[in-house]
Amino acid sequence: MTDNNIKLERTLSLKAVVLFGLAYMTPLIVLGTFGVIASTSNGAVPTAYLITTVAMLFTAYSYGIMARTYPVAGSAYTYARRAIDSRVGFMVGWSVLLDYFFLPMVIWLIGAAYLNARFPDVPSWIFLLGFIGITTFLNIYGIKLASKVNSLLMVFQILVIAFFVLLSIRHVFATGGTDSLFSLGPFLGEEAGFTAIAAGAAVAAYSFLGFDAVTTLTEETIEPKRNIPRAIMLTALIGGGIYVLVGYTTQLVHPGGSFVNADSAAFEIATTIGADLFGAIFLAGMVLAQFTSGLAAQASASRLLFAMGRDAVLPPKLFGALHSRFHTPVFNIVLTGAIGIIALFLDVLSAASFINFGAFIAFTMVNLSVIFLVSKDADARRQYGVIRGMVVPLIGALVNLWLMSKLDINAFILGLIWLSIGLAQLAYLTRFFRREPPEVAFDDSEPESATASVKATH
Repeated sequence: MTDNNIKLERTLSLKAVVLFGLAYMTPLIVLGTFGVIASTSNGAVPTAYLITTVAMLFTAYSYGIMARTYPVAGSAYTYARRAIDSRVGFMVGWSVLLDYFFLPMVIWLIGAAYLNARFPDVPSWIFLLGFIGITTFLNIYGIKLASKVNSLLMVFQILVIAFFVLLSIRHVFATGGTDSLFSLGPFLGEEAGFTAIAAGAAVAAYSFLGFDAVTTLTEETIEPKRNIPRAIMLTALIGGGIYVLVGYTTQLVHPGGSFVNADSAAFEIATTIGADLFGAIFLAGMVLAQFTSGLAAQASASRLLFAMGRDAVLPPKLFGALHSRFHTPVFNIVLTGAIGIIALFLDVLSAASFINFGAFIAFTMVNLSVIFLVSKDADARRQYGVIRGMVVPLIGALVNLWLMSKLDINAFILGLIWLSIGLAQLAYLTRFFRREPPEVAFDDSEPESATASVKATH
């Protein structure tokens, strides 16, 4: 017999929620993608991150309004569904699925690139298949391991980042003196035009994926209507600050955007500033971060697919099934792992751009959801007014669309193909849009017979 009045205990402070959001973002990714963003922006990494941070702050503000209005899981999917239209919500959810489905691939690709930089005689595909095989195996048997090491990993990441910054400052001071520590060079790049910097900013958005994950803690947060919106803003602001600082100091060490291998450039820089010992520590931190992030991303993706299968958005016999022994969605886990093999034919830039296509759609629609909410709801209109309820989210939507326009053309082609598949599925489910699409039910419990654990981070 179940008690429908059972609720999660509200024990999480604002500080605890912000730390969760930062941990979900995986701050070490700023170094994992440094070379790619430096190459794209012609050596103006901190400026690229400044632009992206501004865009994310506008979007974070809109997330805060929607989280206050609809304090439930599902995030962008739920917001668009309730504020705009159920069919629009479905397409937003489909774009979110793009992120979930392909995010593990990017994570494994970055990890393999760094291992290959340290062990160049070993083909990169061996490391990639190793990541896929190990994480798939562990996710089939359960994911409790990832949750146990998450806090420890966060501490390790912060220490690696702190030492990277300090060693970078020491290196720059030793080679150029105090004056060399204060330079506009990292912000201006080497002949970095605005178009190049904007393209770098579009890629930099990858580092912010998951900043809104704090919405999943609404039921466990003290005064959630006040603290959840604040936590979303603070997570984006602090994360952006870390990225700008690390980008600046790292760019001081290595001006410009030319590297032996842009996909693993930070390993080359780590060896420069801290010799082989710190290079080894940095590599260990990077690989560990990518491994645990990949484990969590694959688990989340498989459970989102399970939720969609359970609710007949996807074929239930395949996607909505659980293994009789392991009680995990084995088909979805294996499928997500198989998708990762596509990384054999991609580089980090192309893969990250593809992911960002879906993210920018979700971010844009959250901003537009606020506008629809305020235009339809008199109480919301009185509370937020024209400036906060319409102008600010409109700016956020336009900035996200502008950044999306700077993505790699291949990301656009693949993204539009993905949306076309989603539109065809929507037409099938709704009998050519004549009825409401099925709703995906999100909950945060581990999937047993009929539940799904889904972290809706976009």
